[in-house]
Amino acid sequence: MNRRTLLPVLAVLAGVGSGCSRPRAELEPGVVLQGAPAATRGHVTDHVVVISVDGLRPDAIAKFDATTLRRLMREGRHSLTAQTISNSKTLPSHTSMLTGVEEDVHGITWNSDRTGEFGYVKVPTVFGLATDAGFTTAAFFSKPKFHHVAPPGTVHHVRGPAGGVIPWNSGKTIDMLADYLSEATPNLLFVHLADADFAGHNFGWMGWWYGMAVRESDNAVARVLALADKAFGRGGYTVIVTSDHGGHGKSHGTTDPLDMTIPWIVWGAGVRPGGELSGIRTMDTAATALWLLNIATPRDWVGRVITAAFEPTVAAGR
Repeated sequence: MNRRTLLPVLAVLAGVGSGCSRPRAELEPGVVLQGAPAATRGHVTDHVVVISVDGLRPDAIAKFDATTLRRLMREGRHSLTAQTISNSKTLPSHTSMLTGVEEDVHGITWNSDRTGEFGYVKVPTVFGLATDAGFTTAAFFSKPKFHHVAPPGTVHHVRGPAGGVIPWNSGKTIDMLADYLSEATPNLLFVHLADADFAGHNFGWMGWWYGMAVRESDNAVARVLALADKAFGRGGYTVIVTSDHGGHGKSHGTTDPLDMTIPWIVWGAGVRPGGELSGIRTMDTAATALWLLNIATPRDWVGRVITAAFEPTVAAGR
C-alpha cells in the first residue's frame, strides 16, 4: 500500500471548515503593543519558519523513514530528547511553545477552543513581540483551538478552521500557505500539521496508520521548504521543526516520557551542521525564534536561546 491509501481517511479533514478560515491581511486598529524593542533587521536571518508536527514522537522519524526530517537532522542540529510541558496536550503545549513560559504563567490549561469564555492568551506571544518589533508575521493553524494564541492585532495573517472537531489535513494547510507565500514574505511564519495526532487518536501511536500520517507530514514539511526557497531564497531563512507532544496507545497528556518527549530540529541560515543537542524544552522554541530575528525576550521567560545550534561566529555576535 502507498501514501494514497491514507488519503481517503485524511480527506475528511480537508473538507471540514472549508470557507471558515480567518484571513487577516492587516493589523486591526487599537492593537496593544507587547513591549518588544524596535529592530531593523534580524540577528541571523530575516525569515524564521517554525513547523509543529502535532503528536510526532521522536522515534517515529526513523521508524517510518521521514526522509525530509532525517535530512534536516543530518544537515542541521537536532534533539530527540527535547521535552514539552507536563500538561502534554495540544493547546497548553503549543501555548508554551509560542510564549516561552510554563502553563502556570500563560494560564491556558484546557485543550479546546474556549475563546468565547476566556478570550485570548494574556501573555506576550512570539507573534505579538515580532509584530511590535516591526516584523511581519503569519500563522497557519489546522485546529480552531489555536485562535487562543493569536490575539487580534498580533498576527498579520492567520488561517485556520473557525470551528469543528476534525482538523484540516496537511494538504489543505499547505495549499493555503502556497497561496499566501506567492504574494508575501513574512519574517516569522508558523505552520501547524495535524495528521499524525489525528491518526494517533484514531488508530494508535506508532501503528501503521500513524506511520502513514507521519510520512504525510514529512511530505508537507518538504513542501514548506520548497515554498520557502521560492519566497525567501535558498539559504535565506532558518527553520525549527518540533512537536507539542508524543503519545501512547490512543492518547497523550500525561507525564509519561512517551507523551512528553518531542523532537527539536533546527536547519538553515546560521545553523552549525551536524550534531545532537540536549536539555531542550519547548519554551526554547519561542526564545530561539525571536533571537534569530534580533528581538529581545521578556525577562520572565524561562525559554532560552539554543545558541549551541548555531555557528560560533553567529552565536557570539549577539
